[in-house]
Amino acid sequence: MTGALRLASNYVGGRWRSPSGNLMAGVCDPATGDPIAVVRASTPAEADEAAEAAAQAGPGWRRCPASERVQWLFRLKRALEDRLEDFARSITLENGKVLTEARGEVRRAIDNMDMACGSPVLLQGRCAEDVSAGIDELLLRQPMGVCAAMVPFNFPLMIPCWFLPYALACGNTFVLKASERTPLTAVLLFEVLHELGLPPGVVNLVQGGAGTAEVLIDHPSVSAVSFVGSTAGARAVYARAAASGKRVQAQGGAKNSLVILPDAPIDAVAAVAAESAFGNAGQRCLAGGAAITVGGASDPFAEAVSELARNRHLGSGLVDGIELGPVITGASRARIKEAITVGARQGGRLLADGRDATVPGNEQGFFVGATVIDDVGPDSDLARTEVFGPVLGITRVDDLDGALRLINSGHYGNMACIFTESGAAARQFRYEAEAGNIGVNVGVAQPMPSFPFSGWKDSFFGDLHAHGAHAIEFFTQTKVVVERWGKTTAPGGISPRPANS
Repeated sequence: MTGALRLASNYVGGRWRSPSGNLMAGVCDPATGDPIAVVRASTPAEADEAAEAAAQAGPGWRRCPASERVQWLFRLKRALEDRLEDFARSITLENGKVLTEARGEVRRAIDNMDMACGSPVLLQGRCAEDVSAGIDELLLRQPMGVCAAMVPFNFPLMIPCWFLPYALACGNTFVLKASERTPLTAVLLFEVLHELGLPPGVVNLVQGGAGTAEVLIDHPSVSAVSFVGSTAGARAVYARAAASGKRVQAQGGAKNSLVILPDAPIDAVAAVAAESAFGNAGQRCLAGGAAITVGGASDPFAEAVSELARNRHLGSGLVDGIELGPVITGASRARIKEAITVGARQGGRLLADGRDATVPGNEQGFFVGATVIDDVGPDSDLARTEVFGPVLGITRVDDLDGALRLINSGHYGNMACIFTESGAAARQFRYEAEAGNIGVNVGVAQPMPSFPFSGWKDSFFGDLHAHGAHAIEFFTQTKVVVERWGKTTAPGGISPRPANS
């Protein structure tokens, strides 16, 4: 069978190459369960070769003026726009999300290209004349060198574009390890990059799993590491890379809360909450998987959102009118169904149960229907665990203070949202909620690329987040130059201050 399926390739030093390591789990269309590609892990030598190709290309790329480097990004932006539908269908085919969501992902990737194209302004340093008599001081931004990124399956185009365009704009060369579950969209991206004619070695792609990532993290030429994945993975990447003195940004998991106050318009909020919880089949780090209802909002919200869940159209993302696609693998489906079962066993009330959902004609697809569980206890597994599936748990509290205590007692800190018409309540929430991304009357507080994608606690390991000004900071290192030329006495005969004054 492997001979009839596409093999996900590496792209190293400007050439396509077939990895020769161990055969990994096959890539399937999640809507049908049909295999569409195979993935072989890159051997340590193949991953090393990618890092070396990037290192060799580094000096020439650094010397290319920033204004010229971003011209490649302008051309890449145009190529993404021209091939938006190709990328969207590739994402849906291997990830399962519905086409409208896939198109939105491509738009987000393009938005990051826009932001990175403005990097020449952000790369400017600063200068102070006469910090002492005849002495000037300058701050310069210089590239880190070789930058590596390891990305997850849930946004196979957008998340690489959190890193690649900024790294290149700042003068770095780049190695991407694609997700072994969704490698084909990364291959398509690098096909486009190849067509643009970037100098060999500036961008490189390797396939594989944790072993391939470890080779890149440990490689002496790699100076900066970006990662998005589970909290366990993020913690491990951060510890391993930081121990080698590398700069690291590692995005982990999340358990994001949506707080609904009684004064909020319940029907509208329920629709927004349903999209937050069930969009992308719940497989995103900003999914609102935990609704915290306050006082009189509880019964109306639970009724409204469960009705929306029961009526959410389930099926292949390639079919018009579908609102909820499959999850990524059969193993993910089994794990999500078990989480629902445990939630019910621990006292939750199932208002909408998606465990037995099927799609006629796609019986082998990895489908889980939209699920709502009410009366989730604050100490239950469902309240504390990231399900990463289309499951919304509802926990009832008496007041906003109780909601904030519940949010702040958790070990994640990625996103928290509030729905209210009270400015005072919104301000208290914004001020006190311990999360890096806050939403007020929005269900997915996704920062625009001009702002950093923040994360706190176990949702992020590092100092500088993805995109925005943080990206420029992350992909450059500062150099301070103190210089003196010519005379050491200022005009008018004023002498420098004595060293012991």
